Amino acid sequence: MHNDPPARATRHTDIAAKPHAAQRPHRPALSGICLAAGLLCSAGAQALEYGPFSLTGFAKAEIVRVSDYCEECALEPFENKQRQWADALVYGREYGADNVTLTLFQPYLGLKFDLPGGFKIEGLLSQRWRDGKEDIEGFWYDKNIALSHPDYGSVRIGAMTTRSWSVADYPYGTNLNVSDVWASSGAGYGLLTGALRVTTRALDVYDGDLVLEATYDDGKSGWEKNEPRFWEFYAQYHHGDLVVDAMYQDTRNGTPSAWGHGPFTGLTPFPADDAKLGSSGQSIAMIMARYQVNLEWEISGGLRANRWSGAYAVITKPMVPPDQYEQWNEMFNVDWGCKTEVPSRCDVDNPGYAARSLDLMMGARYRFGRWVASAGLVYLGEAETDNPSERGQSNSLLVLSPGLEYDFGNGFEVYAFGGLVTYGRKGLSPMSSPGNSSFTNIDSRVSKSGNYVGVGAQFTF
Repeated sequence: MHNDPPARATRHTDIAAKPHAAQRPHRPALSGICLAAGLLCSAGAQALEYGPFSLTGFAKAEIVRVSDYCEECALEPFENKQRQWADALVYGREYGADNVTLTLFQPYLGLKFDLPGGFKIEGLLSQRWRDGKEDIEGFWYDKNIALSHPDYGSVRIGAMTTRSWSVADYPYGTNLNVSDVWASSGAGYGLLTGALRVTTRALDVYDGDLVLEATYDDGKSGWEKNEPRFWEFYAQYHHGDLVVDAMYQDTRNGTPSAWGHGPFTGLTPFPADDAKLGSSGQSIAMIMARYQVNLEWEISGGLRANRWSGAYAVITKPMVPPDQYEQWNEMFNVDWGCKTEVPSRCDVDNPGYAARSLDLMMGARYRFGRWVASAGLVYLGEAETDNPSERGQSNSLLVLSPGLEYDFGNGFEVYAFGGLVTYGRKGLSPMSSPGNSSFTNIDSRVSKSGNYVGVGAQFTF
């Protein structure tokens, strides 16, 4: 998942955030921020090495008890939240506390060769399996190669994770038990399929170390009118016990969404839709910081600004009776039926509207011996938009999550966590959330509040 094989995995599972389907328990991504390719992110477990090859990874299992759980409440449980027919519920369906389980396995195969003059060439291959199946079907977490030098930095090309997702996931979200609700929400993207990344060496700035980075990806090929374009700019600054991470992600013609873990490809999976669609874009600006107060205490926090241009809804493939249904594009923040009093907005039947929102994360960790206690908070805010239809812009989400873990050493640990969930109102989930029950399995259309508690075990090698 990261650009460098990790020596430790994250602990807590926030419950899943799949963008267009029924939500399921999801363990946050383990995303190290070691910027020198090939370094292990911590020393908790040893890599398996053979010649130029190294193998690291993690395996985990957990069980979560969720209140107000209603797996069959949605009339169209596997439909995109942005489509109005996905809003409907099956009235009268019973719901209540239930258990959900999860297994995850992700290996990282690294390759490294030393070259003359201090240069190194490195490769990384990584994939994740969830409950025995490929996590995001058709997409690698890492499949890339890099050339690096300690005096110049590195250049990496191939499939990789974005910093906006991976750094928010680990260490920030993971250390506070809120990795998914923080890292996998918002207007960013998480996986790149053919990116070019340039990273500087550590620069001496004000008695600290500053690393700068730029990443570019042109998405899926075949688009001519609406060509995909992805830029991400990242900076990390270390000064004593303070670490600051800042990133800006700007994109055009990726899949319109609020799934910060999602892959960047094109407006739809099918370039043949190009002529039927209009251009759209989205971006995030995020800053996070963590401070080691002493040997026991660490505090951290983050702020993210989201922007979506909106994307109108249109049929890309008509219905062909009797076996095929009509096919729609990937839309975002649509005024279905054009209910606006501004006639100029009705040049299409179902116009999309721009939106902006702010999200917040904060928390603390306390270490005592082999134990670590933690507490995290995430707030997904209401959105500003001119859309006259309610598409979740009036809702918000507050998640409070305590956690406790015990490290047995040699890569094995057990943990427990909980969560208190509060929506601003019943109805569609906030604009920053990919689904109505994302991250918690508590559907905002069914319950305004709820809770969950879980235990798990993880082995990192």
